[in-house]
Amino acid sequence: MNASHDENTVVYHKRDLRGSRLRFLMLTSTPRERLAEILTQLASPWASVGPHDHWMPGGFLDPYEAKLGECPHFLPAGLPQKLTDWWLKVPEGANTPNWDLVSTCKVGDEPGLMLIEGKAHSGECKKDGKPAGNAENDKQIKGAIDEAKQGLNAITSGWQISSESCYQLSNRFAWAWKLSKLGVPTILVYLGFLHAAEMRDQGKPFDSGEEWKRCIQDHASGVVPPGAWNCRLQAFGAPMWALIRSLDLQWATGS
Repeated sequence: MNASHDENTVVYHKRDLRGSRLRFLMLTSTPRERLAEILTQLASPWASVGPHDHWMPGGFLDPYEAKLGECPHFLPAGLPQKLTDWWLKVPEGANTPNWDLVSTCKVGDEPGLMLIEGKAHSGECKKDGKPAGNAENDKQIKGAIDEAKQGLNAITSGWQISSESCYQLSNRFAWAWKLSKLGVPTILVYLGFLHAAEMRDQGKPFDSGEEWKRCIQDHASGVVPPGAWNCRLQAFGAPMWALIRSLDLQWATGS
């Protein structure tokens, strides 16, 4: 939980008001029509978002990130529970992944889902494996990621997602794959926020979209096949895409 609130008050940690977290709150605080346009640009040319789509977070006054196993309004009935059962053996007290931004969308004429993972500096691309937790859940998560790796390698060879290294990257692709297997067209966007100068104490901010693209491709090297980015991936079920995008969003200008 990154912020606490009651009916009249929202309280943030200092870390939430800088870097990628701040920029997601700024982005989702823009008027719905404008945000839908931006999300459509990020998903182009494969998906579109309209002002009546649903997304999380909802700006500074509704800052909570989505967990797909706990947010039934994003998915058809029954799928949130299927996702939770796939990921967790003992769900009590455990979490499924938090997403920086989730939005419903249209992929052609079909309802789909857009999942966005954002970074604002190079230090956010970590190679760490999954921290140890409940042993039964750790085993279940490892099995889920291994299942996704097998499924992704059926589409194109070279996938090495794992719970033991590059865990965040791996679980993002595992969830995108599982959603597509369950029949949900899925757009996974790796979004680099440019010129986040306040994050220099944590890592190098990205000065251009090309710099961000090189950073995430280097981070994913040996885990995600180079040819898997920015193209349609489908073996069965619905299609999925993994896109690399960038956005310059500054507090001073709001643009």
